[in-house]
Amino acid sequence: MKDYKLSVVLLFGGRSGEHEVSLNSAQAVFQAIDRERYSIETIGINKQGQWFWGVLPDNIIKEGFPPADQARQVTLVIDPTHPHFIALDGRSLPNQGQFDLIFPVLHGPYGEDGTLQGLLEMANVPYVGSGVLGSSLGMDKDRMKAVFLEKDLPLARYVTLLRSDVLNEPETCLNDIELKIGYPCFVKPANLGSSVGISKAHHRAELLDALTTAAVFDRKIVVEETINGREIEVSVLGNDLPQASLPGEVKPAHEFYSYEAKYANIGSGLLIPAPLDESVIVRLQEMAIRAFRAVEASGLSRVDFFVTSHNELFLNEINTLPGFTEISMYPKLWEATGIPYSELIDRLISLGLERFKDKQSSKISRD
Repeated sequence: MKDYKLSVVLLFGGRSGEHEVSLNSAQAVFQAIDRERYSIETIGINKQGQWFWGVLPDNIIKEGFPPADQARQVTLVIDPTHPHFIALDGRSLPNQGQFDLIFPVLHGPYGEDGTLQGLLEMANVPYVGSGVLGSSLGMDKDRMKAVFLEKDLPLARYVTLLRSDVLNEPETCLNDIELKIGYPCFVKPANLGSSVGISKAHHRAELLDALTTAAVFDRKIVVEETINGREIEVSVLGNDLPQASLPGEVKPAHEFYSYEAKYANIGSGLLIPAPLDESVIVRLQEMAIRAFRAVEASGLSRVDFFVTSHNELFLNEINTLPGFTEISMYPKLWEATGIPYSELIDRLISLGLERFKDKQSSKISRD
């Protein structure tokens, strides 16, 4: 009898500003996944949030999404006893829309912030990556930092503002930041990734522009002091017993690692593994695992640091659904550590199934 292939749905696209990043990540996963072990179905989510069965990331990159009347728009049936997809126009889907696991390759809001994860939890679906809590904490830089501080992890100084503060009392906001943080400083939307909406401010006029820009993207804004140090990243893999990769170093072409540098490969370089003392590597790996556990992440994460000239470590942030493009740090670090791309995908799928099985063993009522 022919061996059973696990049915995996690759989910990509989405409504966020990282839509194009998701397409590139999904294309890389789609090319690398082991077809001998897995039966692959694809669902692309357009920028309006509509889900389409069978669209391919590479085709969307080149041609965009097909018109809604020419594609199979689908929805997930929220039935914990029998989760499956159905086509909204009544057309049939392969295997009646049933599957074994969803592999989300979605970055940003409505993908890695806990909202998608909540939907999948309601449907009782196995999936790759962190759950609702880990995803939401990993996305919200303000709450993430609060948890890191509670776990005594070293951070740069920061303040958090609301969009309403910036719009209604800009002078007060500027004065407060200058008093507590100073220049230069980084201004970031609290709930976006991939450097979208991030600016570096060197003086008051730039700071006001940076706050205004960040306020376009989120109601909550984080302002951080600048740490003069090397940008180091560590990949983490696992559930209850996570492992950390060798560290890599980002060499930005400009003042910080911008969106274009990350995904268009413009000027910036990656040093893998990073040239660091062995004792620093061990500390980085230990701290990456502590950060992973602090937000209750699972499956995968990339943890970003600054390392000063005196080997002081500052934790910057955790990304619970890092990029999977051909130039992304997460898979490249694991490859350098000894886990090639295809095997990494296998492990992530296994970890998703492991987490689902563990969750099924918990009772949620007395009955």
